[in-house]
Amino acid sequence: MEVALVGGTGKTGRAVEAALTAAGVETRSLGRAAFAALADALEGSDAVHLVAPNLHPDEPSYVRTVLDAAGAAGIGRVVYHSVASPYVPSMPHHLGKAVSEDLVRRSGLDWTILQPCAYVQNLLPALRSGELAVPYAIDKPFGLVDLDDVGEATAVVLTTPGHVGATYELGGPALVTTADVARAAGVPARRVDAEPDTHPWLRAMFDYYDDHGLPTGPLPLAALLGRTPTDVAEVLGRELGWQELPALRPGIG
Repeated sequence: MEVALVGGTGKTGRAVEAALTAAGVETRSLGRAAFAALADALEGSDAVHLVAPNLHPDEPSYVRTVLDAAGAAGIGRVVYHSVASPYVPSMPHHLGKAVSEDLVRRSGLDWTILQPCAYVQNLLPALRSGELAVPYAIDKPFGLVDLDDVGEATAVVLTTPGHVGATYELGGPALVTTADVARAAGVPARRVDAEPDTHPWLRAMFDYYDDHGLPTGPLPLAALLGRTPTDVAEVLGRELGWQELPALRPGIG
């Protein structure tokens, strides 16, 4: 089996590639340069994993191009990497993924849609600076998920039967706040204003996070992995090289 990874050069694509390689699956990583002759670049693959670039200005068009190319190349299987809560009117880039999900469902291909929460790894640069400063409230709930778990779950849906026509929300094992993560890392947390040149879609996302966070449940990911998803403290320990893991005591249930 060979899986073409469209958007395979980013952090999500690399995590999926690593998980597929560990499962003995060949991969073909395709970046933006492949779009000049995408059907030719996909030729010979058995399935496509599709993740669009962050904040793509027209993700539905991007996804439609990939779906059309997959069909032209004779590929019948696609896994689309969407986002948790794609149907939120106040977050334009999430809505772009909702429209793209509809395209995937109507593509005629055998599809699976994955909707991961924000990755724990997204917070690592700030944690390494010694302070977790974020442009949204630090006391709202998130189902932060391990990127490696997302890669492993993606490999599962691509290599085992029973996932065609399924949509899976992927969240970590418990709801946590940004303040919880900071406590686990032993650094302070505070809310800061967004930079003046912040993309307006990101500003809209931060406003949403201020009010609601991004809560997700753990059960779909646990079922795919056959184990409890990796918790935040363990991810931090692995990524930051800690010899002993701190206790993570979430401030919310």
